[in-house]
Order: sequence, then structure tokens, then C-alpha cells
Amino acid sequence: MADMGAFRDAVTEWAAGGPAGPAHELAARHRIRTVVLLEGLSDLAAVDALAERRGRNLTDDGVCVLSMGGAMSVGRYAQLLGAPGLGLRLTGLCDEAERPYYARGFARAGAAERDFFVCAADLEDELIRALGVPRIEELVHAEGDARPLRTFLRQPAQQGRAPQQQLRRFFGTKKGRKIHYGRVLVEALEPDRVPAPLDDLLAAL
Repeated sequence: MADMGAFRDAVTEWAAGGPAGPAHELAARHRIRTVVLLEGLSDLAAVDALAERRGRNLTDDGVCVLSMGGAMSVGRYAQLLGAPGLGLRLTGLCDEAERPYYARGFARAGAAERDFFVCAADLEDELIRALGVPRIEELVHAEGDARPLRTFLRQPAQQGRAPQQQLRRFFGTKKGRKIHYGRVLVEALEPDRVPAPLDDLLAAL
């Protein structure tokens, strides 16, 4: 895991204008063959959690799961890591609104739109629908966030909104909460209730 972390750091530095050498060297040393391009750290937490539940060691399989810090970076990362750069296989997961960024980025790097998977709204929405609002509320209570949730739901801006929308917004109101629940929600899923985009992504690796 530390080795894959070093590769992620090297790629992030390269994408920001740093040297290409460290990423090239680490990719060869650790026989990395596939990169999963994700928008953010909460998506990474969810993918890692599902892989662990299914007994998959993605690092041993030569798979790097990488958070880009936003979908608009996908073109840059795809160029560096796909056919024009390191020549690695590209896949990924994105929100429906970000599909055009992924489609353009993958196409320019020689990958196809079928190589990434799209959530209807976002991954949190997919997970909330898979688990159901009552189960999500149970998990929030179990994680010690019942009081913050009650306070949040009393805010005027939340009145009249659907419970699913309220929970999605709640997960994003505190730094680190969305990442934390990315893992918690996946770990709570029944095996046959994994959202299709996440399930299909892992099956493709």
C-alpha cells in the first residue's frame, strides 16, 4: 500500500508540472497495469472498501486507484497515464454531470467511453438509494453523528427537501465526513445491493 501511495504521489506531482521520471520508475517497479481515475477521496474510499469486502488486493493485481481532486483533471491524467504516456489501461467512475469530461479525456488518450462507469447523480446518491433512508439514518447514529444530523435538518435550507437530498448534503457539510461515509456505506451494503456502477467497475478490474 505504501508503494502504491508513492506512485499516486509521483503521478500527482507529475500532473502538477513536476518530473515524469518517478512515476515511470514506480510504474515499472510495481508492475502497474491499470489506473482507476476517480473524482475524489470519498470515491476512493468506497472502491477500496468494496475491494476489501470481496477479498481483492488491487495493489497485488497491479491496479492503482487514484483520486484526481476533480473531474476536470481527467484529461490531464488520462494523457499522462494512458496510451500517450505510461501506456496503462484506464478506467474510472464519475458522476453523470461529469461524463463529458471523462468522455473527452478518455477519447483523447485512446480509451473508450465504455471503459468508465457513471453514477446516476453521484456515488453517494447511488449508495443512499441502495441502502434506503432508514438504514442510512441508523448508520449515522451508529457513527455518532445523530446530533449533527438533527441540527443540520433544522436548517431552513433543508425544509421541504427530500430525505435523500438532505442526507447527500449532510455528508458534504464537514471536512472528511464524505470520505468517512464512503467506506461506512459500502461496508453496510448487502452483497446483492451494490450499486451497478461500482459493482461493474470492480468486475472490470
